[in-house]
Amino acid sequence: MTKCCDQNKLDTAVEEKVTVENIADVAVAKPEISSGCCGSVTTEPVVNQEDASGGCCSAPAIGLTSVGGQTKVDGGVQTSMRIMQMDCPTEESMIRKKLGAMDCVSSMEFNLMQRVLTVVHTEGSLDDVLAAVRSLDFDPELPDASGELGAVEQEQKPWWPLIIAALIAVASEAVGWIESALIPDWTAAALALVAIVMCGGTTYKKGWVALKNGNMNINALMSIAVTGAAILGEWPEAAMVMVLFTIAELIEAKSLDRARNAIAGLMELTPERVTVRQTDGSWQDVDAKTVAIDDVVRVKPGERIGLDGELVAGASSINQAPITGESLPVDKTVGDAVFAGTINESGSFEYKVTAAAGQTTLARIIHAVEEAQGTKAPTQRFVDKFAKIYTPIVFIVAFAVAVLPPLFLGGGWQDWIYKALVLLVIACPCALVISTPVTIVSGLAAAARQGILIKGGVYLEQGRLLKWLALDKTGTITHGKPVLTDFQSWDTKLSEEQVKTLAASLAGRSDHPVSVAIVKAETMPQQHLEIVNFAAVLGRGVQGEIDGEQYHLGNQRLIDELQLNNTELQMRLNELEQQGKTVVMLADQSRILGLFAVADTVKESSQQAIAELHALGVKTAMLTGDNPHTARAIAAQVGIDEARGNQLPEDKLTAVKNFATDGAVGMVGDGINDAPALAQSEIGFAMGAMGTDTAIETADVALMDDDLRKIPAFVRLSQGTRNILAQNIALALGIKGIFLVLTMIGLGTMWMAVFADVGASLLVVANGLRLLKKT
Repeated sequence: MTKCCDQNKLDTAVEEKVTVENIADVAVAKPEISSGCCGSVTTEPVVNQEDASGGCCSAPAIGLTSVGGQTKVDGGVQTSMRIMQMDCPTEESMIRKKLGAMDCVSSMEFNLMQRVLTVVHTEGSLDDVLAAVRSLDFDPELPDASGELGAVEQEQKPWWPLIIAALIAVASEAVGWIESALIPDWTAAALALVAIVMCGGTTYKKGWVALKNGNMNINALMSIAVTGAAILGEWPEAAMVMVLFTIAELIEAKSLDRARNAIAGLMELTPERVTVRQTDGSWQDVDAKTVAIDDVVRVKPGERIGLDGELVAGASSINQAPITGESLPVDKTVGDAVFAGTINESGSFEYKVTAAAGQTTLARIIHAVEEAQGTKAPTQRFVDKFAKIYTPIVFIVAFAVAVLPPLFLGGGWQDWIYKALVLLVIACPCALVISTPVTIVSGLAAAARQGILIKGGVYLEQGRLLKWLALDKTGTITHGKPVLTDFQSWDTKLSEEQVKTLAASLAGRSDHPVSVAIVKAETMPQQHLEIVNFAAVLGRGVQGEIDGEQYHLGNQRLIDELQLNNTELQMRLNELEQQGKTVVMLADQSRILGLFAVADTVKESSQQAIAELHALGVKTAMLTGDNPHTARAIAAQVGIDEARGNQLPEDKLTAVKNFATDGAVGMVGDGINDAPALAQSEIGFAMGAMGTDTAIETADVALMDDDLRKIPAFVRLSQGTRNILAQNIALALGIKGIFLVLTMIGLGTMWMAVFADVGASLLVVANGLRLLKKT
């Protein structure tokens, strides 16, 4: 075993799991709100870090400090590096074998699509890790001072040597067919040798490195096959095989680049320069990367917006399709948010920058999808395991084909060795293994272009399995902006104006939509009283002392617990709730002082979304903290199968567990309030995640606007992804199986072997890229 440090090898990696504290679903007090998504952090050892799925704050590992791409983590230092030569599972295998034998390396994580290797190693051992990678003839590139890796740029090789080599190989083949006394016998071999040297240098170099390190990748197999054919005297065929292989490799590389760069291309939507107001009041075009938060930027009609911000002057209509997938522009005025990459349709306006270039909503989307590309979906993990068994078996079969027939059946050594060489070329599992990540990445990119941010391939695959979808009501099925519809003074102790002032004072300390509706109502006073000992009561309401008197503002559950309900009050509550209204009451310690009823409106898209989900075989349930009457009324409007009211966070959690007995369950919430249910569900959906750090970080799937119709679109995309995955596996195995049989019955040639291997790779890549057309 290689020794690169004095410490013992760490047997486990650390996955940091983050849980979100339960937050009230009915009244959330402003002073109680905490920033970020990490309520508490626990650490657990995991055997294989690459199989860990990300959650809240889900970088590959959360460290104490990060400098120049190196992050301190439990167990050492985490370093990411880009290896441009790492674009096939065989390269991954070489690196895994090399680094896995080093005591200072505790875990590795591979993202072949982005060609990024993340290594957790002991402090001070980075030079040893880099030396080990370079010994494989790879060139690792470390992040810059800001911790960013450079863009994946495919090396542009000149085509003319390959064209000349192809012409020479054709000439060698022609000479081999022509029998003439004017042409020496060695001419075909000489021409073939020149063609092999011109186009096969890279293949031989990679093949030698692989063989030296005990790996049989496609380059090693091709090197053996071409050399073997030459030794057997099949010079023209050896040359043509090498030329065809090199051409196919270039085509495959370009196809993979298209999948690799599908999401990164979104970054080109943001302009490089923006017009910024200077301290002297003048305007100047500057590099967007140099703009600071709170700077003011001016946008002209037709321009793309360069940074996230908030309008401070002017108004316009913004095309937000690059982020949300919305087909219609959205009107914006002073105070509204705008996002980088979106398009200013009409008016001119000024906005104050709220996020630096690398932290815009668009940048976070791209980063999240790139991280998702590195996580392995269930099918991909299965294929990887299958390939580890499949490859050695075919190697053994090829060896047996070369040796056993000549020894025991009287066959000719040359014929059977030739067949064995053909089998070795066919044996490479590249097409099989590359079929899954290309498909998954294409699906992730297609979803992102529709405004659906999927946090990993595992969720993309699970979407088709959904049997139940649980939905919160406020802001999900409805607009989440209720308005005050009814007020009733319930006690003559105080005047109507006094009751309204007390209620508005309490509601003004809460962010819940019902409280906001009360405060913003035109009939409510704008002058609020001072409150002491203010508190939010989970799932019930808020309370506090005003002028030495304790007051409560909350739902029926709170009033029942205060033992203030009575028959007359209950009848009035039932009457309002049957109209689909939500009722909150103001009370002191001994009596009800007033009733406030608010009503929310159902989104036009909700009914269509529910109908589409039903057509896909997904049942729906609404779980809301609102009263059961309102829940049933809203559910009836949109066609939801089941409605449950008075749901506390723990009740929603129990409901999701119960639904799980029928199959996979999805939960739709805001990424915070419904945290327990979101965590329990197979797929957690966050609504309206655009510009919201927490929602993007916590949800498994974030919908970048508030349109529920994106969920059935997600399910359909999941079904399409699964179909293409199955097609690709069948293509890869089927093509190889056919050519294996042809070889065994004497009809297979090396030409066929090349088409079987690289041709299958091209087919599965092209098939996987079809998902991009779904945008």
